[in-house]
Amino acid sequence: MTLLDAKGRLFGKVSILDVAAALIILMVLFGIFLYPGTSGSVAQVGSTTKPVEVDVMVRGLTSSDPKRLFEAIKNSETTNIIIRNQPYGQVKIKNAVLLPRSTVVPQPDGTVIALPDPRPELNYTVDMLITLEDEAQITDTGPVFGNSKVKVGTQIELDGDLYNFNTSTVDVRVLEDS
Repeated sequence: MTLLDAKGRLFGKVSILDVAAALIILMVLFGIFLYPGTSGSVAQVGSTTKPVEVDVMVRGLTSSDPKRLFEAIKNSETTNIIIRNQPYGQVKIKNAVLLPRSTVVPQPDGTVIALPDPRPELNYTVDMLITLEDEAQITDTGPVFGNSKVKVGTQIELDGDLYNFNTSTVDVRVLEDS
């Protein structure tokens, strides 16, 4: 009996192409399930961890009771954050400041002044500046929460027991270890 017959079969029973396809499938399965891949974030390699404060601004958040919502956020110790659709976890709410709603009013002499906005629909909106604090990986390109870089302009979603809304990062401060 010959190793290969005229039709390209091994020992007259199995095609060489079938054997090659089976070997490729076995190598792919080995590569997926048994070969150890890299884990963790590239940002974590060679970086240090420091406390970071992040200021986020909320503009025009609509609520039927904005004062109660503001007090709930201000009195909360922590909130969950989501950065670029990636859940990060809980961070400390260090401070929350209510921002005034004003409008520009032209004066007869040509100057303008800012006065409280009298529109009644603004009784259902709130503007605030919230300071969040947590430990972050410090890399050459800035702080990283989990696997997400946080810079001015980064959208951060705040998620609490009674609220879920998007904010915009307006300041990032890396603090020295206490």
